[in-house]
Amino acid sequence: MEGEGEATLMGAGKLQESESGKGAASGLNRASRNRLNDRMLAHFSGSTLFDAIARAVCKAGCLPRKELYEAWEVARRVHRRFRGGRVVDLACGHGLVGQILLLMDPSLSEVLAVDRRIPPSAQRLAFEMQTAWPGLKDRLIMREGDVEQVTLRESDLVVSVHACGGLTDLVLERAIEARARVAVLPCCHDLARCASGGLRGWLDGALAIDVQRAVRLEAAGYTVVTQTIPSDITPKNRLLIGVPSD
Repeated sequence: MEGEGEATLMGAGKLQESESGKGAASGLNRASRNRLNDRMLAHFSGSTLFDAIARAVCKAGCLPRKELYEAWEVARRVHRRFRGGRVVDLACGHGLVGQILLLMDPSLSEVLAVDRRIPPSAQRLAFEMQTAWPGLKDRLIMREGDVEQVTLRESDLVVSVHACGGLTDLVLERAIEARARVAVLPCCHDLARCASGGLRGWLDGALAIDVQRAVRLEAAGYTVVTQTIPSDITPKNRLLIGVPSD
């Protein structure tokens, strides 16, 4: 296991390592569950890709501030590791992670964003993103359905941000079956049902569950990378990345 080139696209501005950190530096609460809206536009007046995405999110008026920062921080770490293929965003919510990855990597063919119930406001967000970047229109597919029903390919990049409880395990299981690249940011650990490998005598229960997930990936022939996103955005900040070794 390991512990731990981004690009300008369509005039969005230079992608900088710490650009989403400006909110923290200015005292903006990045963990806020308040929805971003037009009144917040002044906070994102810069020329970076993050600022441009944030402005689109503000205009959509449907996404909590926390989800913008989570999606950005996950996407840029995944982008460092992987290029090309199709993104499959499982338990996608509004599907922002996949859309950000499309902006970062023009070599991605498309994003398939799947959730059992996609919020109606996801279309509003997609509209604002496609208004800013028309090239996204034909590369985003949003579909309602269960994770079990999605056909995955070996060339896919499977991502999932805060799939609750055992749903993260199901995402990992599906990725392993397909030998696909995978990145998950788990949350809402189900201490009663999720495997902790007998480690709860030494480790916090949620951490024990995530350690077991990393062990499971490695046992399945994956190279495992463990990272975190900033804890001021979410305390559920452990990012687990798996790359098939064969």
